[in-house]
Amino acid sequence: MRVLLTGHQGYLGTVMAPVLAAAGHEVVGLDAGLFADCVLGPTPADPQGHRVDLRDVTAEHVAGVDAVIHLAALSNDPLGSLAPELTYDINHHASVRLARLARDAGVRRFLYASTCSVYGAAGGDDLVAEDAPLRPVTPYAESKVRVEDDLHALADGDFSPMFMRNATAFGYSPRLRADIVLNNLVGHALLSGEVLVLSDGTPWRPLVHAVDIARAFTAALTAPREAVHDRAFNIGSEINNVTVAEIAEQVAEAVSGSKVVITGETGADPRSYRVDFSRFRAAVPGFDCEWTVKQGALDLADAYRQHGLTREDFEQRFTRLAVLRAASDAGTVDDTLRWRR
Repeated sequence: MRVLLTGHQGYLGTVMAPVLAAAGHEVVGLDAGLFADCVLGPTPADPQGHRVDLRDVTAEHVAGVDAVIHLAALSNDPLGSLAPELTYDINHHASVRLARLARDAGVRRFLYASTCSVYGAAGGDDLVAEDAPLRPVTPYAESKVRVEDDLHALADGDFSPMFMRNATAFGYSPRLRADIVLNNLVGHALLSGEVLVLSDGTPWRPLVHAVDIARAFTAALTAPREAVHDRAFNIGSEINNVTVAEIAEQVAEAVSGSKVVITGETGADPRSYRVDFSRFRAAVPGFDCEWTVKQGALDLADAYRQHGLTREDFEQRFTRLAVLRAASDAGTVDDTLRWRR
């Protein structure tokens, strides 16, 4: 299958491309390249692809493609809140435009990387399934809900969108992100000796390893159409439904000599939800996540040590908001996050 992978030079795309290739798919990348140089360890071997802003995609980019896996986005809540108008422009409008171009070009499957944060303020200890009310509390999560709605309207007998609601990702990627919870806590533990939690630690977080996300998308590509057509799927595992405080304890165990410090200075986080992941396992028999939070923390700690993670890199090069602010200050991108020529 010829697969267009948007965001192939991002945190998840860098992990997913080789998994797709190993499954026998021909991978074509598409990325603006904003984070292409945010590498920890050896520079990854990217698939051939297009260096293009998502807002500038044309029919030519989707010609001859069997499926699209759409990861590219302004990722995470702090970044989305900083520039909500850009979040909607890129994450919502450009995503739907890409889907229309793909459908018109005869693309059969469109796998959209949504998020479990669409459940936002679900609260409580009950497991949240895909038919639960959506309560996004950030522009990032709201943009994902809008795209899901618009892709549903595009679905027809020839075009099958799928809404892959990923839990919060974790794990080593050659293009690291340090601004997601487990990756961040392991970095703090190694660099300072403290597993620093700014909230009160009580919110529930579902977590999923980047490799397991890649495996899920790869499995969905070839799943029977009737099992996945125009459906939402939570991607993750119930065993990785954990509170932030529990994540911190796992990190302290993985990084010897570190201690948990819960400051509570940001108060209670309204984003709290435990998630039911059984629908995807039923649709794709044989699939299950392989990575636990503890295994991920140990592996991250090893990778950080092996590749010589520094505090400067941790706080600047591997934090998305810091990277874009630095590019803006240097004049390499404009106010709309487009490269200056």
